[in-house]
Amino acid sequence: MATDETTPTDETAPADATEPTGGTADDAPGVGSPEKDPQDWVTGDEPMTGPQGSYLSTLAREAREEVPDDLTKAQASELIEELQSRTGRGAGQGA
Repeated sequence: MATDETTPTDETAPADATEPTGGTADDAPGVGSPEKDPQDWVTGDEPMTGPQGSYLSTLAREAREEVPDDLTKAQASELIEELQSRTGRGAGQGA
């Protein structure tokens, strides 16, 4: 029996859309997965990811703020949201 090669598959669905992980669109609030309080993340107490640190560095430079190097994933996410709001880079702000 021949298969229909145009049949869509579910290969593009995220493996776990319940908790943001570093280095993906999940670093942007509301993108890729439902909003979940960072303090409730299973991995929230792990060190922030490289992409989080890089983005925080950019936001901090624009906001003229200092960012500690030892933030957790949850702390970094919360600070990203705060700095996005202050710099106008947040979701829904035309950035």
